[in-house]
Amino acid sequence: MTDARFEDGGEAPLRLVAQDADDLKVVSALVQDAVLPVTEISYDARRRRFAVLLNRFRWEDREEAERLGRAYERVRSLLVVEDVRKVQSMGFDRADKDLVLSVLSMSFEPGEDGTGRVSIVLAGDGAIALDVEALEVRLDDVTRPYRAPSGKVPRHD
Repeated sequence: MTDARFEDGGEAPLRLVAQDADDLKVVSALVQDAVLPVTEISYDARRRRFAVLLNRFRWEDREEAERLGRAYERVRSLLVVEDVRKVQSMGFDRADKDLVLSVLSMSFEPGEDGTGRVSIVLAGDGAIALDVEALEVRLDDVTRPYRAPSGKVPRHD
């Protein structure tokens, strides 16, 4: 069994930038149900950059996979938030190196003069809050798609 390839679907890796709340809604929909080990969370205070390497379900490919009767896919993606002044987390233990997190949604609450807070809501009542000077979030696929290990579409009760 081999992994799927971007070339198989005639698609290129996603490369998106969100610079307002509406843009971030698109990124949020694409990272919903992404999973990541807690060890893949990084904050570089000097560069004011927050980054997460996650395994994202390819929602944009779901209908095509069903139409063709092929496996659902995931892809490793880098989620980067720039101009981060402060990072807070709650509801999970960053020291638990075996912990795997699941993203439910992302949102932006504007503040004064372009500042604001990016919130990443995680399954199990966890969350990450990023105080930003300006909203700039990038989502870049960094590997080829691979068959989703569960073989299923993520579902929520």
